[in-house]
Amino acid sequence: MKLKAKILMLAVAPLLLAIAAIGGLLVVETQRLERQQAQLLEDVLISTKRDELRNYIALALTSIDHLYAAGRDDEAAKEQAKAILSSMNFGDDGYFYAYADDGLNIVHPRQPELVGTNLWNMRDGDGTYVIRELIARAKEGGGFQRYLWPKPSTGKIERKLGYSVLLPRWGWMLGTGIYLDDVDAAAARLRGNLLNSVRQTLAGLATVAVVAALAVFAGGLALNISEQRQADRKLKALAHRVVSSQEEERARVSRELHDHICQLLVSIKYQFELVGHRLAHPGEVPVTAIDKEIAALSKAIGEVRRISHDLRPALLDDLGLPAALEHIGDELAQRSGLKVRVLPQVHEERLPELQALSLFRVAQEALRNVERHAQATHIDIRLDDAGDRLELRITDDGCGFDVKNVELSKDRGIGLTNMRERVERNGGTFQLISHPGHTALVASFPLAGA
Repeated sequence: MKLKAKILMLAVAPLLLAIAAIGGLLVVETQRLERQQAQLLEDVLISTKRDELRNYIALALTSIDHLYAAGRDDEAAKEQAKAILSSMNFGDDGYFYAYADDGLNIVHPRQPELVGTNLWNMRDGDGTYVIRELIARAKEGGGFQRYLWPKPSTGKIERKLGYSVLLPRWGWMLGTGIYLDDVDAAAARLRGNLLNSVRQTLAGLATVAVVAALAVFAGGLALNISEQRQADRKLKALAHRVVSSQEEERARVSRELHDHICQLLVSIKYQFELVGHRLAHPGEVPVTAIDKEIAALSKAIGEVRRISHDLRPALLDDLGLPAALEHIGDELAQRSGLKVRVLPQVHEERLPELQALSLFRVAQEALRNVERHAQATHIDIRLDDAGDRLELRITDDGCGFDVKNVELSKDRGIGLTNMRERVERNGGTFQLISHPGHTALVASFPLAGA
């Protein structure tokens, strides 16, 4: 996988993980909220139903109060009370029941087949001894009990909340109950609403995740295209500078050959032709020594050697960078009359070939610029590999120039650009400081063995 693709994935993956974590936390918190809300709703509804059951029992007690409160314990009074309780109903599934304290059913209007049956040992689907618990709540002074019981209107087993009280003189447990299926339905609706809300929120998070991922990918693609275009522009500019540099170097070599070598060779050619003419016609002016022609030929050979050294300095390959710098410094001093001082303080075995060549070319270009433009009288060339860097520092006492304007000028030459790019392309740093009376060029490379 390409580096940019990996970086893009590293940018998208944390985003998706964060959104997934938020979604997971949302689900957990929603489940907790669902339990809390369902419990709260049930508590409210159950509280209402408890009050309702108390009212129903109070109504039943009132209906038989003329019998029980009157102190009658005869069978006729009890039968009349059974009839009254059997006739009382509320809602579709509300009724009253009565049991003896031993579990014998006395009143059950919706399931008359249970009358006369002892249900002391009857258990519901949850294993609860229903009648035992209802009698126990009644003996406690009246209380509530939850259990499972068939619902008359549907025949299904539903949760039921019962309330029972004790008629101690008769030995009866009087009770009634309300089915809780409406409470379960309300809790289910609440859970459904919360679930729908969670689904919508998760869908929103998924949409955000997709949009964010697409945005990151789109941004990465746009950035990649932008970088590609910028790289293409830089590559074209670099190619143009390379071609321009090659053309400038060719033009320089051409000028050197035309202005120096060609003129010397033409002069030598004329002199040798003159010697040949005198040899062919001995009667005229006698032939003299050809020392002058030989000296001119030696000068031409020296110029060829100098141009050759500029193109690829054999001295750099044979003796190293310090000797090569001393050589071009001596040549500049002899050619221009400038005072040139070379101060090499290096361990030559630490100088990589590529760095040495780059610094030599920088020195060549810098000295050429000083000779042409600086109007200087003194040049210092320092080479130092102390510490962890190899540093070339060239200073002169010339007229100086505005570095910023020269670098930003469209009409500048490519020598300064070539020096900077040559150094930076090979991993070094390039700095140029100039003001009237002082110009300093510093090029340095980190030493691998530091």
